[in-house]
Amino acid sequence: MKTQNNTFGIVFYLRKYKEKEGKAPLYARITVDGKRTDIALKRKIPIANWNEVKGMAKGRSEEIRSLNTFLERVRGRLTECYQELQLEKAFITAVGIKNRFLGIEEKEHSLINVFDYHNSEMKNLLEWGTLKNYYTTQKYIQLYLKQILRTSDIYLSQLSYKFLIGFEKFLREYQPDDHHKPCGQNTIMKHIERLRKVVNMAIKYEWLEKDPFINFKPNFIRTSREFLTIEELKAIEDKKLSISRLNQIRDLFVFSCYTGLSYIDVYNLTPQNISLGIDNNQWLCTSRKKTEQPVKVPLLPKALEIIEKYKSHPKVLATGKLLPVYSNQRLNSYLKEIADLCGIKKNLTFHIARHTFATTVTLTNGDPIETVSKLLGHSSIRTTQIYAKVIEQKLGEDMNALRAKLDTTKTNNQTKKENIV
Repeated sequence: MKTQNNTFGIVFYLRKYKEKEGKAPLYARITVDGKRTDIALKRKIPIANWNEVKGMAKGRSEEIRSLNTFLERVRGRLTECYQELQLEKAFITAVGIKNRFLGIEEKEHSLINVFDYHNSEMKNLLEWGTLKNYYTTQKYIQLYLKQILRTSDIYLSQLSYKFLIGFEKFLREYQPDDHHKPCGQNTIMKHIERLRKVVNMAIKYEWLEKDPFINFKPNFIRTSREFLTIEELKAIEDKKLSISRLNQIRDLFVFSCYTGLSYIDVYNLTPQNISLGIDNNQWLCTSRKKTEQPVKVPLLPKALEIIEKYKSHPKVLATGKLLPVYSNQRLNSYLKEIADLCGIKKNLTFHIARHTFATTVTLTNGDPIETVSKLLGHSSIRTTQIYAKVIEQKLGEDMNALRAKLDTTKTNNQTKKENIV
């Protein structure tokens, strides 16, 4: 764990209120970052023989010299304990130094230590993009601890509702020094959501008894999902691109628009993911990397055309992938170039392809939301309903169809009445 430079001090003093027969017990006081703890040294000295300014015994007797030698050994060992914790990159507190001096093993975990443990354990389980977000959340927590709470870390037992509210307020008011924008409401909630996952891990491991989130209610703002209209999608499909790499990036994007797969799921596709479906047509059979939900997607003509186009591509033959793939960062960079060439003002990213599949390609064309939910690999239809809410065009078409149906019914009833008469 990374630590900041701590203020560290040791003083020896007498507890005069415990004086008996002119003698008082000696204590060592350890102070770290303004927080202190005391150690009883199991020694007594006549109050008259104590130099309060120097924090040592005064006199020339053998007993006095022996006591001062003892105090220097204690000072030296306490300093060693502090330096050991520094080398271990541990969370340094006065209590921690005291426990190290007394040989007491610390059983309580600190928040930053637990974050470090989580990130280390998840290193091979989470995608880098997801893991990077945990590092960012940890960075904000460390800033909050340093700037607001004036410490480098806290124990898990110190987590509270007040801590969470304070962290939320800090994120809302924090102004980055670099080019990054201040955190919006949903970004703030995402940071707190990641903190909650780390805290839940600590609870499962029985490192923390009380859940500080028990009274905390996240407040996400519902946002519409960006997607391409049919005109924008067609503009990308039909655009003549003279640069080979832009052609490939465009085809990968369009492939996702007609399959609904995310970047990582397209990246992982191999020819083995294609099989005959129940309708004797070719289907993609895979599982979502993010949720491990199985996904079966009937291949639409446009997607099949792209697969056929790259069947003998050198990069496909060399990697064994279904399509020639790029890193997500390069891919999104090229997509912005393609958007400019096509006159599209939206911030084009690969994930917009998935949203476009959900809206423009499927729901707008009348596919039932239950079907779309299965095609997207959603574990809950409530997730899919987010897409349904943004299709105003489809709502308008449905209402126009209903209006026409009602007008037809009304006309038919009027005709029947006239015939009867």
